Amino acid sequence: MTAPSPKHRALTPEELNQFGAEIDALRDRVRADLGERDVRYIRGVMRLQRWMEVAGRAVLVASGWFPPLWVLGALLLGLSKIIENMEVGHNIIHGQFDWTGDPRLQGKTYEWDIVGTADNWRKTHNFRHHTYTNIHGMDDDVGGYGVLRLFPEQKWHPANLFQPIYAVIFALLFQWGVAIQDLRIGRYFLGKISGKALYRQAKPTLTKAGRQLVKDYVIFPLLAGPFFLPVFLGNLAANGIRNLWTYSIIFCGHFTDTVETFPRSVLKNETRAHWYLRQIRGSSNLRGGKILNLLSGNLSFQIEHHLFPDLPANRYVEMAPEIQEICKRYGQYYSNGSFTRQFSTVIWRIVRHAFPSQPRQRTEDLVLE
Repeated sequence: MTAPSPKHRALTPEELNQFGAEIDALRDRVRADLGERDVRYIRGVMRLQRWMEVAGRAVLVASGWFPPLWVLGALLLGLSKIIENMEVGHNIIHGQFDWTGDPRLQGKTYEWDIVGTADNWRKTHNFRHHTYTNIHGMDDDVGGYGVLRLFPEQKWHPANLFQPIYAVIFALLFQWGVAIQDLRIGRYFLGKISGKALYRQAKPTLTKAGRQLVKDYVIFPLLAGPFFLPVFLGNLAANGIRNLWTYSIIFCGHFTDTVETFPRSVLKNETRAHWYLRQIRGSSNLRGGKILNLLSGNLSFQIEHHLFPDLPANRYVEMAPEIQEICKRYGQYYSNGSFTRQFSTVIWRIVRHAFPSQPRQRTEDLVLE
């Protein structure tokens, strides 16, 4: 099911500097070109999301009279939640549209429609993950969000034998995994933090989660009157659809058979060009079309997102061919495959590392000395 990890060519210091300069030049060109079409794009997506949400909620109520409509209502609501989470929330929170000055598009103040707070995401994802991408002990995502063993460098425990089951549960409850990622609840059971201190840290998350639960499972179902149950179940299904999809997209971007992980030592004297190289070797793209790009928040271009997290994601489709060409010239593997291909390797990784496995012997460095 998986192929051997492709070899990247180690670059000389001179080649690395040229490699970084070419990526910098592309970034500068796109940044200078940002303007009205980018604003029109994100505002159009936000309108689409709102209308899909309204339609989904209306159809769920109507399903009280005609039950077959329930599937359509849950699907519409689920798709609206996917778009809000992936293409709107994730990208705005990255600061991709801060330059517009529009208060609705500011990364530091946007709050999204999941139980986790945007503040936690800015810390665990925007800073920790994107700064220390795939570095063991520094990027929590490498450790399967603290739930899964996905790389042989992670210590094996007999509990990992059951991780194919954990993975399914995690996928269904993915927004909750994101919400509690930064709380490191295991510290409490190890006696490293008191219950009172953990509660203080968790309070913003508990407050946000409470609001989300009341909105989806109390207010909207009550507004439906006698159709409380189909609306309640529709909201539950919509959240499940969103969780499964975001889990799948994120795992396809980070845990395919081609991604590399790194020891902390790579940070020693790391330059911007080194960082670019690490992003490319630690990410994978999905081959698809406009619908996949929209529903993935353009994380179908995960490599480009890791290189340019603060550029509007709608630009990645234009940047990808040039990044691929740069990688080819410098002997760097550009991982790009269908959803079926990439996700199958993710599944194999989950199953393979449920069992004891030895760390791979590293035979190459990022840069030749």
